[in-house]
Amino acid sequence: MAAPRHRRTALERVEKFLSDIYFTDCNLRGRWETCWFKVELSIPLAWAGREVHFVWESDGEGMVWRDAQPVQGLTKEGEKTSYILTSSLKESEPHSLTLYVELACNGLFGAGKGSMIAPPDPDRRVTLNKAELVVFNRDVYELLVDMEILLDMARLLGEENQRSFQALYTANQMVNVCDVTDPSTFPAARDLAAAIFSQKNGESQHTIHAMGHCHIDSAWLWPYEETIRKCARSWVTVIRLMERNPELTFACSQAQQFEWVRSWYPGLYAQIQDFVAKGQFIPVGGTWVEMDGNLPSGESMVRQFLQGQQFFQEQFGRICSEFWLPDTFGYSAQLPQLMRGCGIQRFLTQKLSWNLVNTFPHHTFFWEGIDGSRVLTHFPPGDSYGMHGLVEEVLKTVKNNKDKGYVNHSAFLFGFGDGGGGPTQKMLDRMKRMSDTDGLPRVQISTPDQLFSVLEKESSQLCTWVGELFLELHNGTYTTQAQIKKGNRECERILHDVEVLSALAMARDSVFQYPASQLQRLWRLLLLNQFHDVLPGSCIQLVVEDALQYYTEIRRIGAGLQEEAVQSLCRDLLQPKEGSTESTLVLNTLPWERTEVISRPGPDGTETLALVTVPSMGYALVREPLLPSQPVSVRKQEDGSITMENGVITVCLDMMGHLTSLRLLDSERESVPDGCYANQFALFDDVPLYWDAWDVMDYHLETRKPVTTLLKPLEVTLAGGLRGSVRFSLQVGKSSTLTQEIILDATCPYLRFLTQVEWKEAHKFLKVEFPVQVRSTNATYEIQFGHVQRPTHWNTSWDWARFEVWAHKWMDLSEHGFGVALLNDCKYGASAHRNVLSLSLLRAPKSPDATADIGHHQFTYAVMPHQGSFQEAGVIQRAYSLNFPLHAVPASSAQCPAWSAFSVSSPAIVLETVKQAGAGAEAEGRPEAVVVRLYEAYGSTVTAWLQTSLPVKKAML
Repeated sequence: MAAPRHRRTALERVEKFLSDIYFTDCNLRGRWETCWFKVELSIPLAWAGREVHFVWESDGEGMVWRDAQPVQGLTKEGEKTSYILTSSLKESEPHSLTLYVELACNGLFGAGKGSMIAPPDPDRRVTLNKAELVVFNRDVYELLVDMEILLDMARLLGEENQRSFQALYTANQMVNVCDVTDPSTFPAARDLAAAIFSQKNGESQHTIHAMGHCHIDSAWLWPYEETIRKCARSWVTVIRLMERNPELTFACSQAQQFEWVRSWYPGLYAQIQDFVAKGQFIPVGGTWVEMDGNLPSGESMVRQFLQGQQFFQEQFGRICSEFWLPDTFGYSAQLPQLMRGCGIQRFLTQKLSWNLVNTFPHHTFFWEGIDGSRVLTHFPPGDSYGMHGLVEEVLKTVKNNKDKGYVNHSAFLFGFGDGGGGPTQKMLDRMKRMSDTDGLPRVQISTPDQLFSVLEKESSQLCTWVGELFLELHNGTYTTQAQIKKGNRECERILHDVEVLSALAMARDSVFQYPASQLQRLWRLLLLNQFHDVLPGSCIQLVVEDALQYYTEIRRIGAGLQEEAVQSLCRDLLQPKEGSTESTLVLNTLPWERTEVISRPGPDGTETLALVTVPSMGYALVREPLLPSQPVSVRKQEDGSITMENGVITVCLDMMGHLTSLRLLDSERESVPDGCYANQFALFDDVPLYWDAWDVMDYHLETRKPVTTLLKPLEVTLAGGLRGSVRFSLQVGKSSTLTQEIILDATCPYLRFLTQVEWKEAHKFLKVEFPVQVRSTNATYEIQFGHVQRPTHWNTSWDWARFEVWAHKWMDLSEHGFGVALLNDCKYGASAHRNVLSLSLLRAPKSPDATADIGHHQFTYAVMPHQGSFQEAGVIQRAYSLNFPLHAVPASSAQCPAWSAFSVSSPAIVLETVKQAGAGAEAEGRPEAVVVRLYEAYGSTVTAWLQTSLPVKKAML
């Protein structure tokens, strides 16, 4: 491996190798609750006419409650340490009152031990440093803000700028005028500052659209339960600010968080509704949560928008016109089409400013998806969603803007974020002084709609970015916390199947009740777990436990709903008939006919194999299974290697489980290059620079170690017929073991690898590699409702920055006439460099979850050689089939023809979803209405027919 390509990563890597703080497990150095305080206050009568604050300073987040309602969030890190009791104490106001303070044992960024992203400290103690009743001197405060702005102008505008000297000399004169022992001198000093701030800008000055903001991770370094409290603390503080600053606007995303506050803090929620109606508290985003932008399926992303937009419409009488996803680890090329389909034509993020290698070339541009859909996209040029209203930040916003000359407006999101907190009064007061001050950009409190409306008017010369917005960082999140990834994929499949079977049952049985409310609840659990620190695995152990519990609930309830739907759909076939022998009902939830080997219960209770053919999106009753035209043969050679053949492919495996030959019988084309091993496991050192669960660095490729320790050599476990299989075991690293069963089914064009790993490593990365005899400069990867191509070479920094990428169910490397695809049932991390396809299997980070991925794992991948293109060869369909197994149910032996509900005339069209129409259709008196969602999967223009046996009365596009 060549020397590291990136100087910064190499330097920092060596520093961390010597560190006594970071990664000490592998370098040279070696439940969430709150407590309550009752606070009784007595304000001295002598403070009449004064502004009185209750001051509370602690290293834990707090909430002030008054009259059984939350009234103020408290967080030292978020610069909120006081609750204003009165702005001018009147005799009629109560001088004695009782408050309650709810104190959490975490700060704004959790409770990490030693560093922010370290696992939470179970022995953490929170200190209350100050609890006081004080008089607040507003005049001194205002003078301090004046001086701060002038000093920053003097420092930051530079010696070549006249305004720098004007600000400096004004501040100097203010010091001369101001006598700190004589408050009567303060107004004269403030007048000097006001003279500077009142000198206006020219018409061409850049305009900054400032919006209050408070990014709250729905779970991260704290569990879901704590996020509910974070929302309440942050949002009640925003409400207090709005009461005192009617110009303040606040952009707030994530329908799930609104729903939490609605359920747990109804009084606060009513106040939020009032300010939404006033146009100050502004729902944005249109999704259930700020989800991961890469890993959720296409249907999951549709549901994120549908559930979010439906919630905002029901609660606030409007849908969102902008997609708001500022902190997600990359953005799928399918998102523009999904946005447009959900009523959104505007997009805001800033995360690509985190790129480790290449600087993204735009801040305002059109983003074009795989189908040509375009959305106006804006990255705040300050490269942050948590500004503080500082001079330095507004100057950076202008200087850093990469689209100068094209647009003259930009966003400025101010407020503490990630752990909540939100805007402060000081931020607002700073920006008031910069609203129209010569030498500084014009700063106006604005709204997302006002910003995008003016950008749309200025958009005629904007550039267009085509394809994915790939974040050159955090690509370890495609693999971290494998059980969460597996739970996501499985639950997406479960909900798909329940919806298909329930919709068909509803269409054929007027008595059957479609489980709409139960499905909505399960979908919302799944969507919550797709939050951008949960599905990526960058969260603490408590969050992982919550997420896995939600997946368990979806599996359990989903299984029950599926059984009810099958019972309704196939009731007559499932009833035992007198004197009948048992047969098997096989259901197919995919929109094409399938011929596959299944396992079904035999008469003595043991599992037996059967080759069955089932029509598209329907069922067949199987009594006598089919006989394959060519059974699977399994032969052991003298050298211990084993060959398997099924009439479609022939494979040869050595004693280590390596695939030494993989040939298509029709073409006699060999897939594995001479002298190479496919199905080669490799272990890499995996020590990033800081973001442990998030990052895998390019230099990990220099540490590759093939897995070579054999525990149990290859042996035959099924000798052929309908299925042949072999098994072997390896030791991986120092402490882990891997057992794999390699399976070849009759008529199947791919070889399956059922893999079980006992994983006990630390800071290691396990992959499996398939060198193939294919030459192509691009590999193809499945994404939501389509696919993208990425280079297999590292010609440029943009190419090699994608050394680790993501895919869904398949990836493919093809040249003209031939290719090889890798399929999987729960993995997302992948790469293709030159002719080697690699699937990322397991990582072992230690922060923020010290137990991440330790334990038992089971997963399946498959390799599929093919003639022609991946489209012609049916790679897409085969990957679906691997992920959506046929359902076998014991049935009576009654005669029954095979039944198909839907089929599509073109293999390029995938019927992805069949479900009951949403609440709108039911409200219109059409509860039997069904939605069918199809997409074109090949990347082509095609005319197709959707055929159905259901009694259709009306069809609408």
